[in-house]
Amino acid sequence: MGWNIQIIDSHVSEGGGYKEVIAQISGENVYKHFKYESGVHRVQRVPTTESSGRIHTSTASVAIMPEARDIDIEIRPEDLRIDVMRASGAGGQCVNRTDSAVRITHIPTGIVVSCQETKYQTQNKEKAMANLRSRLYDRKKMEEDAKRSNMRSSQIGSAMRAEKIRTYNFPQNRITDHRVKKSWHSIESVLLGDLDQIIRDITEGIQLEILNNEK
Repeated sequence: MGWNIQIIDSHVSEGGGYKEVIAQISGENVYKHFKYESGVHRVQRVPTTESSGRIHTSTASVAIMPEARDIDIEIRPEDLRIDVMRASGAGGQCVNRTDSAVRITHIPTGIVVSCQETKYQTQNKEKAMANLRSRLYDRKKMEEDAKRSNMRSSQIGSAMRAEKIRTYNFPQNRITDHRVKKSWHSIESVLLGDLDQIIRDITEGIQLEILNNEK
């Protein structure tokens, strides 16, 4: 697909393999392709250490999240209340004799910023607006971070097997997605990256179900 994959963090378990992997995949339509991979994936296999041939079951929780983009801050003039006032000073020649101090109230959020650093009202207004933009950015970023945290928690869930979306059955060389009730074979080729058919079938099946539910 021409995508770039970068491992951000990983933890190897004591028994071998990975306990957790966090990766960044960048490229065209990455999230569009992978967004339905979120959920619990179940693996059924016979470990090499299993002498009686008994099938063991394990699970992996997968969370697919879009990368947070730069946050655009839109400040509408009608959302602002701007007050000008006499700047406070030390008295004597330092007294500001013009209404140069600026106080800006962002009505939707209640954030209030002010500036009286210079003796020019225009400069103080610019500095106050810059401060307001920074505070609105921080506020929105915190909201976005909270959404992403909630999104990750809801995707990972409690990792119970009852929440599984897909089963990889090695003895039967079968992959079954329980949402669209469809199976595929050739597990090895899928694990090597041959995901096109599975992703296509799942995307079509889930989107069709969404359309039927909306009718």
